[in-house]
Amino acid sequence: LLPYFPWLGSSIHRRPRRGNKGGVAPVRWGAVMSTFEQRDFAARREAAIKEIKAKFNLFDKDQRGHCDVREVGTIVRALGACPSELELHDIIAEMEEEEPTGFIRYEKLERVMTRVLMDNQFQRDTEEKLLNAFRVLDKDNKGFIEAEALRELLTSRGEKFTQEEMDDMLAFAADTETGLVHYEDYVALIELQ
Repeated sequence: LLPYFPWLGSSIHRRPRRGNKGGVAPVRWGAVMSTFEQRDFAARREAAIKEIKAKFNLFDKDQRGHCDVREVGTIVRALGACPSELELHDIIAEMEEEEPTGFIRYEKLERVMTRVLMDNQFQRDTEEKLLNAFRVLDKDNKGFIEAEALRELLTSRGEKFTQEEMDDMLAFAADTETGLVHYEDYVALIELQ
């Protein structure tokens, strides 16, 4: 109802409660969930926690309930969230102990990532948005970009990629024979994953 009638605000009024001397009791939209919505929410939360645990366990090699802080970005992205480096630093800061140890405990990672996944934060860009970004770089509208030109752009401007990230990307994206990135094919492959 609220998305269609935002002017209603965050609460509506119902008939007075008993003993309320004619006043009205506000009902908050966010606090009212049908049984179906509660079950759906619980099932989505449970599935998110299961996925978080599975991804975390890949990096908790000694089964101690913690992982190296340097692996958190990989875990976050494997869960389908795509924060910027700055946003990732904020996520890590929220997970870290007051005195950083270099490790992240599972309980803290689960709490933060459950919220991130349930709130659909840091979603991947759409296929169309990715294609438009590549088209901006493809000034001659050829349908491809030279791998080395792409490397130069992405390691020197904006949120800079590391050389290792570029190596990984280009190993997947660039044609080994021509050294070209056919971006429509690349974006289609990304969307399949």
